[in-house]
Amino acid sequence: MLLRAGERATGCSRREKRQALAGSFSKVIMDCGASSSFCSCCRWRSSSFKISLSRSPIIPIFVLFLLVPSPFFCQARSLETATFRATNQTFQPGDELQKLKMIRAHLKDINKPPLKTIKSPDGDIIDCILSHQQPAFDHPLLKGQKPLDPPKMPKGYNSTTVAIEILQPWRMSGEVCPEGTVPIRRMSEADVLRASSIQTFGKKVRSHALTDTSDNSPEYAVVYVDQDQYYGAQATINVWQPYVAQDDEISVAQLWVSAGTDGVDLNTIEVGWQVYPGLYGDDTTRLFIYWTNDDYKETGCYNLLCPGFVQTNNGIAIGSPLEPMSSYGGAQIDITLLVWKDLDTGNWWLLLEPNIFLGYWPSVLFTHLDDHASEVNFGGEIMNTNAMGKHTLTEMGSGHFAEEGYRKAAYFQQLQVVDGSNELLPVQNAETVVSYPNCYDLEPGNDPNWGYSFFYGGPGRSGTCP
Repeated sequence: MLLRAGERATGCSRREKRQALAGSFSKVIMDCGASSSFCSCCRWRSSSFKISLSRSPIIPIFVLFLLVPSPFFCQARSLETATFRATNQTFQPGDELQKLKMIRAHLKDINKPPLKTIKSPDGDIIDCILSHQQPAFDHPLLKGQKPLDPPKMPKGYNSTTVAIEILQPWRMSGEVCPEGTVPIRRMSEADVLRASSIQTFGKKVRSHALTDTSDNSPEYAVVYVDQDQYYGAQATINVWQPYVAQDDEISVAQLWVSAGTDGVDLNTIEVGWQVYPGLYGDDTTRLFIYWTNDDYKETGCYNLLCPGFVQTNNGIAIGSPLEPMSSYGGAQIDITLLVWKDLDTGNWWLLLEPNIFLGYWPSVLFTHLDDHASEVNFGGEIMNTNAMGKHTLTEMGSGHFAEEGYRKAAYFQQLQVVDGSNELLPVQNAETVVSYPNCYDLEPGNDPNWGYSFFYGGPGRSGTCP
C-alpha cells in the first residue's frame, strides 16, 4: 500500500509575489522566511511605516535601504532557517556541510560503481552494475549470494503478444547494459534533499487501512480478495500520466500482495506504475516496486533504494519512465505484471510481459509472506494532502471517471491469483473499496475477453468533489 509522503515546504504564492511587486515602498516591510532558494519566500506585508519625502532625500533613501533586505541578508536568513529545519529532520548535527557528507555517504551505498553508464534523453543516468554487486546483496541475510535463475511459471500462464511494446527512454538510443549487469537508475543529492530526512528517503510512512478517510491520507479505488491463501497475482493495467498537484502527493496504479496485521507487522509486495514528483523530481509515469515486512516502519523501500529486491534483467530499469502512454479517446497502452511465489525456494518473483523476468524478493526478507499472502489488492491510489483545506486536484488513472469506459477511463483486466498448487485462476468473491466516490470511482465487470476487470479513476477536486 502506498502511504503518505513527507510534508513539503512551500514558499510564497504567485499572488503574494505579485502583491509584493505592486506594493508601495511607503507602506511595506519585508519578512524573509525559509526557502530552498535565497529570497523566493520573502513576503511583503503591510505596515504602518510611512516615510516623508518633504525633507532631505538622503534620510528616506537610507531608511529604504535598511527596510529592503539585500540578497545576502535573505540568503543568510534562508540558510539559517534551513539548517534549523534540517536539525529537526534528523540531519544531525544540523550544519550544511555535515548534512552533505551524510547524503554523499548514503548515495555511495546506493550508487554502486558501474561497469558502464548510459545517459537517458529524459535526464536519468542509468548505471550498469555487475549483478552480484547490486544493492540487494548488502543485506546481511543475502551477503555473498548471487542472482538465481527464474523458476517454473505458474500453470495456466500464457505469454501474450504485446501489441505496442513498452519502452524506456534510456534504451531508445540502442544502448544496453551488458550481460551479467543490471541497469539501476542513479540517485542524486537533489533526490535525497527532496525527502524530509535521509532515513525517510525512498520509503513510505506507516500504513493506513483502506477505509481511512482522515486528512493527509491515501485514497483508494480498489478490488481485493482476502478469503483464501494466495501465492501470487496477475493483472493487465493500462498506463496513463495523471496530473499530480503537489510534490508530496502521488498517483498510483498497482497490484499488491500482503500478509500480517495492518498497522502492526504488515508484509507487502507492491508493483505497478506511479507519478511521484517528491521521489523522482518530475511528473513522468514510472515503473515501480515496493516491499516492507513491518508495516512501513523501518524495513523496505521503493525500487532498489535499499537492500532487498534482487534484479535479474539487464533491459529494464526499475524506477525509470514508461513510454508510450495511453491517450484519451486514442490508443490504449497497457502492461501485464505477474508476482508469484516459487514454491521450491519461497522467493517472490516479478515478471513483466512478454516474458521479462525482472527479479525476485528473497523469502528471508519477510515474516508473513515467507509462506503465503492473505490478501491481494488491485487498483488506483492517490495521496491527498488537503492543501489549503481543500481536496487535492491530483488525478487517479486517466483523470476520468469509470463510467466513461474504454479509451477514456483507466482499467485493470484479467485479474488472477495463484493458488497453492502454483496455478493461475480468475479472482473469486472479489470486493471493492472506494474512499471518495465523488472524487474517484470504480466499476467492476466480467467480460469473455477481459475476464474479471474494472474501470476506475477520477479528476480529484471538481464540481462533484469539493
